[in-house]
Amino acid sequence: MQPVTDAAYFIDITGEVCPLTFVKTKLLLEKMPPGAIATVRLKGAQPLDNVPRSVKAHGHEVVSLVPEVAPLGPDGDADPRLPHILTIRRV
Repeated sequence: MQPVTDAAYFIDITGEVCPLTFVKTKLLLEKMPPGAIATVRLKGAQPLDNVPRSVKAHGHEVVSLVPEVAPLGPDGDADPRLPHILTIRRV
């Protein structure tokens, strides 16, 4: 399923592993003008933790991080095995 996005910048890193997940996200951010919005499709516990944290550490804004689809894990949290959509604003 392809995510619906209005962002001019998009990257799907669901097939990547850390640290390549942030490396590819950082390369995308470097191509963007300040204020531009990027959408990143990612999955896995490490990318869900590391990519937003690293984006913030580099001074950019994490606008949102939401599951691509509604199913939740057994504890009611979003299942990290499913794709998520991270929205970033380049600062």
